[in-house]
Amino acid sequence: MTTDARPGPLPLLISVPHAGLALPQEVAALNLLTPAQIARDGDEGAAAIYAALAPHVAHYVSAEVGRAFVDMNRAEDDLGKDGVVKTHTCCNEPVYRAPLPAETIEALLARWHRPYHEKLSALAGSDVVLGVDCHTMAATGPPIGPDVGKPRPEVCIGDGDGTCPRDWADGLLACFQRHFSGPVLLNQPFSGGHIVRAHAAELPWVMIELSRAPFASDAEKGRRVLAALTDWLGKGKVASG
Repeated sequence: MTTDARPGPLPLLISVPHAGLALPQEVAALNLLTPAQIARDGDEGAAAIYAALAPHVAHYVSAEVGRAFVDMNRAEDDLGKDGVVKTHTCCNEPVYRAPLPAETIEALLARWHRPYHEKLSALAGSDVVLGVDCHTMAATGPPIGPDVGKPRPEVCIGDGDGTCPRDWADGLLACFQRHFSGPVLLNQPFSGGHIVRAHAAELPWVMIELSRAPFASDAEKGRRVLAALTDWLGKGKVASG
């Protein structure tokens, strides 16, 4: 996990939980995935896209471990196929040659999952007004997902059915619509995962999912996200909540 903290012009806590590619040493001997499969199961492009935010926000937290091995956006007790320590990728590929022992799963949670969430909790008490959980998504729904085979919007904003005030979410929607030319939807196909829901009692949170469709370069997508968030904060939406 890397953390970049500074007094920045935007009072935001940015979380990028699926940008990592690292293969944990605890499971290296059982791993079946190639580097390409590890990358495909994560949020491809997320590191490059959201790096544009890092110099401009109060706190920027990004995971280093591959999502296929430890998913920060799942609860600790979610041990299903697509849970916190997965058995299969989003493309339904087996991750391991044999089931992981319970002590190995515990070691993964202790080394990667808990410190990430502890960091988010600690930073929620700092001078920030909103947490933003940042993701990329396949242009069409993958085999494991709520929308298999369906086209997705350029941007999905998720408010977790209450993880931030609804007028904040509506304001964010309008700002992203100004800075992206394609569809920008609220809670479609995702309303927000474990991170926004688990930490909403500490700080308002919202999720952003950007399509990996090539409608713009990664650098340009990052600039548009930064512009939309800056636009939203500049319009006083926080005060109205």
